[in-house]
Amino acid sequence: MMLGSNYQVQCQAITSDQDSAVVQPLKAKVPIYKVGKWSKPGKAALMSAIVPGLGQAYNKSYWKIPVTYVGGTAIGLYSHYNHKQYLRFRKAYELRTDNLDSTVDEFVVKYPNAEALIRGRNGYHRRRDYTFLYSFLFYGINVTEAYVFAHLKGFDISDDLTMWVQPNILTTQNNNAVPAFSLNFSLKK
Repeated sequence: MMLGSNYQVQCQAITSDQDSAVVQPLKAKVPIYKVGKWSKPGKAALMSAIVPGLGQAYNKSYWKIPVTYVGGTAIGLYSHYNHKQYLRFRKAYELRTDNLDSTVDEFVVKYPNAEALIRGRNGYHRRRDYTFLYSFLFYGINVTEAYVFAHLKGFDISDDLTMWVQPNILTTQNNNAVPAFSLNFSLKK
């Protein structure tokens, strides 16, 4: 079946009786550049990937937006602090090892040994590099949360979801009756 000139709909025939058939259209693949036809989870993930927190706004979970920006700011400030400390220790090590008596570093009293400066420099360098990894992880969590929440937004969490234990009789492979308990779920009335 042709719709317009650009779209073709494929159908799947399902027989229910000898004389009848149910025809169901198959889902067509939407090109990536047609964002308007994407699913809601896909739009939420794309929005959150472009601007962190925008996917949460699309899902109408506004309270998560400040959490996103506070977490991102905290990671950024931690990265900035570690970078500044790394530069301080690197400069102090360069001053201490230049073999000039006129240059004195700021850690000469606190760390008289040059190896302590190397350990401090390497430690802050490692922490700074890890914060880049943390920021990518936090960004991925932001996008994933928007995507998953958009999927679960319509999930039924009413009180009608119940489970109860009921006595039952099971048959074994030898056709013997065995008393047992069964768990029954009621998802909707």
